Amino acid sequence: MKVFVTGATGNIGAAVVTELLAHSHEVIGLARSETSAAKLEAAGASAVRGGLADLDVIRSAAADSDGVIHLAFSNDFSAPEALAAGIAEETAAITAVGEALIGSGRPFVVCSGTPSIPGRASIESDPLPLDGPVGGRAVAVDRTLALKDRGVRSSAVRLPRTVHRNGEGGFAGILTQIARSSGLSGYPGDGSQRWPAVHSADAAALFRLALEAAPAGTSWHAVADEGDPVRAIAEIIGRRLGVPVGPAPAETYGAIGAVFALDQPSSSAHTREILGWEPTGPSLLEDLELIRP
Repeated sequence: MKVFVTGATGNIGAAVVTELLAHSHEVIGLARSETSAAKLEAAGASAVRGGLADLDVIRSAAADSDGVIHLAFSNDFSAPEALAAGIAEETAAITAVGEALIGSGRPFVVCSGTPSIPGRASIESDPLPLDGPVGGRAVAVDRTLALKDRGVRSSAVRLPRTVHRNGEGGFAGILTQIARSSGLSGYPGDGSQRWPAVHSADAAALFRLALEAAPAGTSWHAVADEGDPVRAIAEIIGRRLGVPVGPAPAETYGAIGAVFALDQPSSSAHTREILGWEPTGPSLLEDLELIRP
């Protein structure tokens, strides 16, 4: 299958490219720079130059593919305005891909986060929250899944709050960055809230399975660790960096401080049963031991 991938050189995207190539797919990645294009070519993929704002490039590449995996996002959480701009840019790009695939029957895999459900672990049939700082991303995902009625085999892989590799990535990676710069390995609230996690290679395997086999309009959970207490995450970060551990105010975490404070465990039982996905990588707490002091 000829697969167009956005965000193909990021933490998750690079793993997805490796996974697809290992299973005999041809990969064309969206590359914003010569450096990104060179990384793709070195991995054995092809590159098309452009970013999420280059909608004509995105439409053309999607139309010329056998399927699309969307992973790109600005990841600028510094202020509400920056986050809103990133969501608007992503929404336009997803819409462009969907328009290019209408009536084709081809797969289009998008990503979102696992939802937070009070009192229990979220499951694949739970709706995504359409409000809050990242609610706009959920709106775009729901619109994409609705393309099942317009001849697109659309599906969504819901990612946990940390997709990690070598102790880096996701919310835990942000905690590490803040600890390095502030000298405190902090956590919001009392740190008892739980975050799900998955290794990037395991997440990549699920994206491939969704591309190959997911029925139209379905959602799947890329969750290996159902929920690690945030304080436990912060304690390992503090020990590895040699800095104290303690609570920090929500504003420490910028526009998504409220999301950081949520208890949000998640299950992938349905995903494992139906798609046969079985994560094999290290847990988040094991992987954090690789953080460099």
